[in-house]
Amino acid sequence: MICSVNTLGLHGIDGSAVAVECYISNGLPTFDIVGLPDAAVKEARERVRAAAKNSGLKFPTGRITVNLAPASLKKVGTHYDLPILLGIMSACGTVKRPNSSCAFIGELSLDGQIRPVSGVLPMAIAAKKEGFKTLYVPAQNAAEATLSRGAAIIPVRSVSELVSALNGETTIEEEPIWVPERRNDMALDFKDVMGQENAKRAMEIAAAGSHNVLLIGPPGSGKSMLSKRLPSILPDMTWSESLQVTQIYSVLGMLSEKSPLITQRPFRSPHHTISNMGLTGGGTNPKPGEISMAHKGVLFLDELPEFKRDTLDLMRQPLEDGSVTISRISSTVKYPAEFMLVCAMNPCKCGWYGDPSGRCTCTQFSVDNYRSRISGPLLDRIDIIVEVPAVQYEDLRRRQEAEPSSEIKSRVDAARTIQNRRFGSNSGLCNSRMGPDELRKFCRLDAESAELMKRAFEVFGLTARSYDRILKVARTIADLAESENITSDHIAEAIQYRTVNL
Repeated sequence: MICSVNTLGLHGIDGSAVAVECYISNGLPTFDIVGLPDAAVKEARERVRAAAKNSGLKFPTGRITVNLAPASLKKVGTHYDLPILLGIMSACGTVKRPNSSCAFIGELSLDGQIRPVSGVLPMAIAAKKEGFKTLYVPAQNAAEATLSRGAAIIPVRSVSELVSALNGETTIEEEPIWVPERRNDMALDFKDVMGQENAKRAMEIAAAGSHNVLLIGPPGSGKSMLSKRLPSILPDMTWSESLQVTQIYSVLGMLSEKSPLITQRPFRSPHHTISNMGLTGGGTNPKPGEISMAHKGVLFLDELPEFKRDTLDLMRQPLEDGSVTISRISSTVKYPAEFMLVCAMNPCKCGWYGDPSGRCTCTQFSVDNYRSRISGPLLDRIDIIVEVPAVQYEDLRRRQEAEPSSEIKSRVDAARTIQNRRFGSNSGLCNSRMGPDELRKFCRLDAESAELMKRAFEVFGLTARSYDRILKVARTIADLAESENITSDHIAEAIQYRTVNL
C-alpha cells in the first residue's frame, strides 16, 4: 500500500514542493523516514504515532517506510509531521486519499493538536508557483499564508478535525485574505532633536537615496537619537518590499499571529558583542542574520569601533551586492541583505577628541589606534560621514519645536518619486543602488562640476568607489532640490560628506 501526500520544504527563504511517499508492508513493526531528514524530521515518528492514537485513529503495526522526495534535498523542520501522518493513514485506508492539488503543512502535538510552524509564507508562495489549489496549514499560520494570494488556505486545529473534513463528514471554512490596517505608530520624531541641523540634513539625504551614514561626535551629542528616528522619514514600504521582508521574518518564526505582515521598515540595532554568524547568518541549518533582518530597512551599529574588526568586514560584500551567500558543505543559501548602514562612533576612546572644552585625555597614538579599528575598505563603502558636535545650551533651552518628521518625510517621498520615475517603479532601484550604466546616464557633470570633482579627487586622494558614491549622493541632493541636472552646489555638498578626517 503506497500513498503520496504533497507538502513543501524550505531552502533559505525559497519554498519547494516535496512529496511524502508512504509505504506499508507486512513484517516486523518498524517506522523509517528516508530522504535526507534532519533530527527534527526523524523525531516525527514519535509525534505522528502518539498524535494518531490520541486522535482516535488506528495506527498500522506493519513495516512503515516514508520517503521525502526529492531525496537529494535536505529536509529540515517539524512541518512534515502532518503530511507524514496523512500519508500513513491514507495508505492503510483510514483517511480518504487527499487530492493531488492539495498540500499540507503542520507540526503535531502528542494529543493531536496542530501547532504553528515557521516559514509558512515562503512555502505558501511556493505552493502558488507549483499550482496547488488548496493549502492546509495550522490555524495560527493561516493569516500569514493568505498573503501569498494564491492557493485557498484552509486553517486546521487538530488531526481529528482534518480527518473528518477529508472524509467528507465536515467542512472547514477557507481563511479570508488578511488585509493590513493602516498604522502609524512611530513614537520617535525628529521634532525632539534640538539643533544638529547639519546632521539632520545628512539624515534626510541618506533617507532620500538610501545611503550609508556614519555619525561621529562626543557622548550625548545625539548620534543615537538621530539614528533611531531615521525610520520615521523613510518612504513607506511597497507591497513587494513588505512581502520580501515578511518572508525573512517568517523563516525565523518572528511573525505575530494578529499582524503577520511587516509593514514598517525594519530597524535593527545589534550589540557590539554580536558574533559573525549573528550578523551575517549561518548555523548548521543556515538562518538569516541581522543584515538580512534589516533588509529594506536600517542596520544601526552604535559604538562602531567596539565591534570586532573581522565582524564588520563581513559586511563589505553584502553592502555592494545587496545579498549574503552562506556556504556550507551540505548546501549554499542566499539571503537578501539590501539595507541602509547607519553607524555612530566617538572620535576617540574618551569621546572628547577635538572638543573646544579640551576635556580629551587621549594621546594621538590612542586616537589613531581607536580609529584604526574600522578598516579603510568599510569606510569607503559609507556614502555620508558627518560630524555631530556637542549640543549648545541655546539649542536646548529653545522653546520653538524643531521640524517634525512628517515634513522631512514629505521631501524624502518627493525625491523617491523622482527616482521611481527615473528607474521604473518596479525596479526597486534608488540612487545608492545605481550601477555604471545608470551613473553614466543620470549623473552627467557640467564643466564646472567636473572641475570641482577633479580637484577633490586629487586633494583628498579619493578612490574610484568614493568617486561613484559622491556622484550618487549628489544625484540625491539634486532630487531633493527637484533639479534635473547635477550642479556644482550639489557636488560641493556631496564632497563635504567625504572629507571628514578619519
